[in-house]
Amino acid sequence: MIINEIFSSIEGEGIRTGELSTFIRLAGCNLRCSYCDTKYAIENEYGQEMTIGEIIEEVKKYNNKNVTLTGGEPLIHSGVDNLIEQLIEKDYQINIETNGTVDIEKYVGRCLITMDYKCPSSYMEKTMNIENIEKLLSSDVLKFVIKEEDFSCVEKILKSFKIKSYVYLSPVFNELNPEKIVDFMKYCNEKGINMSKVRLQLQLHKLIWNPDKRGV
Repeated sequence: MIINEIFSSIEGEGIRTGELSTFIRLAGCNLRCSYCDTKYAIENEYGQEMTIGEIIEEVKKYNNKNVTLTGGEPLIHSGVDNLIEQLIEKDYQINIETNGTVDIEKYVGRCLITMDYKCPSSYMEKTMNIENIEKLLSSDVLKFVIKEEDFSCVEKILKSFKIKSYVYLSPVFNELNPEKIVDFMKYCNEKGINMSKVRLQLQLHKLIWNPDKRGV
């Protein structure tokens, strides 16, 4: 498998925000989102080949029970299922950060899922596997990274699907004032949309460190 980096840090977003985790960032992605903040991991050549045994030995060094698979897009990689199985056997708590294009059914209930829905401003909305939305469990996260022009898309998804998971609304970094997301949430609430599991999310790691810093 082609690994871009393995490191220990806090979760900067999602249900485990603020918790320590070991991140396994796989190199390669099947999307090219307009706001991508990990362009250094979207091509396979931006990483090194490692066996599953070598990956797990590196993970052990950090002594974290939480492991986060990220990318790029981790679920497009041959061998990722075997990696997940071996990590679960060793009692690691797995969070999969996925872009919403790959069927998540076989991972649901075995791992935490943090799944993006790509809104129009990403230019990737047509690639979404919309059946994934209602497969997410109550402990999972459906994540929207948005600009103001995406509010109508989010509203439509919230109205159209029976969403059991948490919903996190995250501004495209430095392109949307979070206050506008709060106003949008109030608007949806006034429209009668169930907002009990909808959250504003800011990327904590970008607030603590330089937004372009890697390995954090």
